[in-house]
Amino acid sequence: MKIEVWSDYVCPFCYIGKRRLEQALKQTGLEGQVDVQFKAYQLDPHTPVASGQSLLEGLAAKFSVSRTEAENMMKNIEELAGTVGLHYQTDKMTTSNTLDAHRLAKLAQQHGKEAQVTERLLHGYFAEGEQIDTEEVLLAIAEEAGLDAERTKAVLRSDDFKDEVQTDIEEARQIGVQGVPFFVINRKYAISGAQSAETFAESLKKAAKEESVQPSLKVLGEENLQCNDGSCDI
Repeated sequence: MKIEVWSDYVCPFCYIGKRRLEQALKQTGLEGQVDVQFKAYQLDPHTPVASGQSLLEGLAAKFSVSRTEAENMMKNIEELAGTVGLHYQTDKMTTSNTLDAHRLAKLAQQHGKEAQVTERLLHGYFAEGEQIDTEEVLLAIAEEAGLDAERTKAVLRSDDFKDEVQTDIEEARQIGVQGVPFFVINRKYAISGAQSAETFAESLKKAAKEESVQPSLKVLGEENLQCNDGSCDI
């Protein structure tokens, strides 16, 4: 079985959706039997690189609201993240351009380190407030994953893997992805948003039964928690 996940490293629902998928894989006994591949998606490719602007300031400006109102918007997401064991530190987050983070993930994929780097980027941004569009942070993450420092630096200072990132984004457009996270199971079933673990489990069972993968059960769900065009359904 194969699951393709379109997501962005600054999408709060993408990390929540990742955790819910992982919960579902455990619940269904399919953990380790499914090939999960992450695909690049940029909510806002025009975000300035390494601007240092706080996320709350960015939200306030984007939605023409006060900082307090922006904090309240994110508080609901923080609480939701807590239900899957994630601790978001909104006050530490900055607006970040994710192109280089996606390029790093593509490099990591070549070395079998995609899962590790993907988790580390999400954790770094949401739980640590790291600026994941700076060379310093990306090099540190690469080093933790065991990637060659000089090769990583050369990639970050070039356009390597940019075409691969754009290919993922174009593919998302072609199949009708309008927000992330977006999960595609065996190119047959699609789940849009950070649905419940139960919704994921139902779809996984259905696909597993068809593939004769142990065990068995159709998709969708009540909520549609996702990020669209640089903004989130809060």
